[in-house]
This record gives sequence, structure tokens and C-alpha cells, in this order.
Amino acid sequence: MTGTRRTILAALAAGFVTRVNFARAQNTPAPAAAGDAKQKDKNIAAGEVEAKRLLLLMDRDASGKVSHKEFMEFMEEEFQKLDVNKDGELDVAELTRSRLTPHGGRQR
Repeated sequence: MTGTRRTILAALAAGFVTRVNFARAQNTPAPAAAGDAKQKDKNIAAGEVEAKRLLLLMDRDASGKVSHKEFMEFMEEEFQKLDVNKDGELDVAELTRSRLTPHGGRQR
């Protein structure tokens, strides 16, 4: 799996976690300290950076947007690469072997 592919999958996973954490934060009282608010702003900014990277990786027609077709084709390619035994399902071993990392270079 290329660094780009690892990055996109890691970014999707991180985006999901960020959304879950953001949703939880919306249901909690206001931050107790200014440091908490600053950390939240940093987390949101990091999510925006990852979203921009995802756009660059998936936007094959360079329209500045990711169409449903572009998204689904990209994810299908990723699934096929992860499905080492080609059984049409991803198990823990296949996902663990992928060694997803949130950092990587842009490749097309």
C-alpha cells in the first residue's frame, strides 16, 4: 500500500474520530480553561488540513470537489488493496497489516 493510500485511510479514520469527539464536545459544558478552547481550535484546524489532503487525493478531475463517483472509486481501490486474501471482506489481520499512519506525501 502506498503512503498516499495509507494517508487517505488514516485521514478518513481520523476524521471519523474527530467528528465523534466534536459531537461529544457539543454535548458537554463550555471548556473550563482557555487552553481547552485552544486545543479544540487546533484539532479543528488539523481536521481541515486532512480534509484538504483528501480532496487532493480523490479529486481526479481537478474540479475542486470530490464527486460520489470519485469517492466510491477511490474507496473501492483501497478496499481491494487491503483485502489481501480476496475474500471480499476485511478482517482484523488485514486492517492491522495495513499499518495506517496519519502522515504521508501527496501522490497521484
